[in-house]
Amino acid sequence: MDLNQARFNMIEQQIRPWEVLDPQVLDLLSVVRREDFAPLAHKALAFVDMEIPLGAAANQVMLAPRVQARLLQELALKKTDKVLDIGTGSGFMAALMAHQAASVLSLETDASLAAQAQANLQKAGATNVSVRVADGSQGATADGPFDAILLNGSVAQVPTALLQQLKVGGRLVAIVGDEPMMRATVVTRSSDSSFTTTEPWDCNAPRLNGFTEPSRFAF
Repeated sequence: MDLNQARFNMIEQQIRPWEVLDPQVLDLLSVVRREDFAPLAHKALAFVDMEIPLGAAANQVMLAPRVQARLLQELALKKTDKVLDIGTGSGFMAALMAHQAASVLSLETDASLAAQAQANLQKAGATNVSVRVADGSQGATADGPFDAILLNGSVAQVPTALLQQLKVGGRLVAIVGDEPMMRATVVTRSSDSSFTTTEPWDCNAPRLNGFTEPSRFAF
């Protein structure tokens, strides 16, 4: 396989047509080697428009390239930003954000995935990323507040605890809702007590571990 051609095709045929037009994001996808973050057994799938399995659980995946790229675009990171990354997975999103932000704290509930992600990030030279085995649903209060928070998977609703860890002007990006219709959701903290929310596009994704589901029971 010609990896550079496969990478070019991924960007031009999957990512750019999905309204990812930020030149910084597109350039990053050319530089950060996605195949180095895919498990050895699935390296051939690194540039395919699909979720790549990472572990034994069905929800342990690398999200599809176009979804990751568009989430990154929504974050609109700046070089001074302090980022909280929830659901480290393979570490690929943390590596991308490391290029755009001052620092990234990445939380992963699965210790083996966290260890592999740390190794992947070290190999990629992402020295401003810290990976921690922790429950991401509660964030990292002692390390906040953050300019940006990314959830690498879906949740039924965004916990208030995470929103409270945003700086004023900070934004949280997640995929929110239930099958068959979830929405990419961008929440911006506009003041100490107010938030604005937009839902720019539809997207389904596996659930993140550790986030509670609202009760479905009805009388």
